[in-house]
Amino acid sequence: MKGKQIAGIILVCLILVATGFAGVRMAAYRSKMREESGKKAVESLDALLDNSEKEIELPKEDFIGQLDIVGTIQEENSSAGVVSGSNEYQHDLYLKYIDQMEKAENNKGIFLYVNSPGGTVNESDEMYLKLLEYKEKTGRPVYAYFGSQACSGAYYISMAADKIYSNRNSWTGSIGVILSVMNYEKLMKKIGVSEIDITSGENKTIGSGAHEMTKEQKEILQSLVDEAYDQFTGIVAEGRKMDIAKVKKLADGRFYSASQALDNGLIDEIMGLEDTKAAIGSAVGDEQILFHVPSRNSKWKDYFSQLLGIADRIGKYSDSNPSDIEAARELMENDRSGVLMYYAK
Repeated sequence: MKGKQIAGIILVCLILVATGFAGVRMAAYRSKMREESGKKAVESLDALLDNSEKEIELPKEDFIGQLDIVGTIQEENSSAGVVSGSNEYQHDLYLKYIDQMEKAENNKGIFLYVNSPGGTVNESDEMYLKLLEYKEKTGRPVYAYFGSQACSGAYYISMAADKIYSNRNSWTGSIGVILSVMNYEKLMKKIGVSEIDITSGENKTIGSGAHEMTKEQKEILQSLVDEAYDQFTGIVAEGRKMDIAKVKKLADGRFYSASQALDNGLIDEIMGLEDTKAAIGSAVGDEQILFHVPSRNSKWKDYFSQLLGIADRIGKYSDSNPSDIEAARELMENDRSGVLMYYAK
C-alpha cells in the first residue's frame, strides 16, 4: 500500500474519531443546556405566576375561609414528593392566608376540604399547629370535610377541627409513618460502579442506596419512625378525645371506610358536601359566605412544569436510547427516598 493511501486512511480514522468525540460532547452539551434552560423556564414561571408573597384580598362581609387540603402535603416546589401529577396543596400560601384570617374581624371560621393521601411529617405538623394557633388566638371554629380520601397526614391536619364531616364513600385513617429507602448496591456492582465515602462516623452514610444498611442503622431510622408515630397517635388522642391505647389499636396503618371511621370515633358525621356547608353555615351564622382562597396561579405553574418535564423527556429519547449505566445514574440522581412521611401508599 502506498504512503499516500496509508496517510489517507489514518486521516479518515482521525476524522471519524474526532466526529464521534464531538458528537458525544455535543449530546452532553445539549443535555446540560436543556436542563439549565428548563430550570430557568420554571424559575421564570415561578416569578411570573407566584402569588405566595401577595396579600389575599379578603371579603368585606362576614366569611368562613376555605382551605383545600388536596394532593400531597409537602413544601411547595419540593423534590420530596412521592406521587407525580398535579399537586394543588399550597403550603406557604395557606399559612399566609391563615395569618390574614386571624387579623380579620369579619372572619368567622375555617372550613377544610380534605382530599389527600397525606404527605411529609414536617408540613403536616406545621399546618396542624397553625390551625391550633388560629383557634387559640381567635376563639373561632375549624371544620373539616373528607372527600374521597383523608389519609395519614391529611387526617393529622384534620385533628385541629372541632367537627369532622365525611362523604359516605370516603377512605380515611392510615394512621402511621413510613420512611422508604432505596438500595441499588447490587445494581451498581453489576455495572461495575462503586461509591467511596470518606466519613466522620460509621452512621454518616445512613440511608445511602449504595450500601447495605446495617442493623444499627435500621434501628436508628426505626427510632425516628417510632417517635413520629407516637406524635401522630398523641395528636389523634387529643383531637378525638380518645384513650391513647384505643388510638394505637386503630393506628396500624389501615384504611377505614366512612361508616367504620364513624363507629370507631374517627369522624363525627356522614353527609354530603352541600349539606355539610349548610350545617356549618347554620352553626356559625346564616349570613356567612364561604370564601375560597385563590389557587389558579399554582395550577398554571404546575401545568407548565409538567409540560417542560415532558419536553425534556422527549428531548432525551430523541438523542439516543440510554445505556444501563445512564439509566442507573438517572435512577440514583432522582432517588427521593429517606423522607419521613405521614402518607398512604
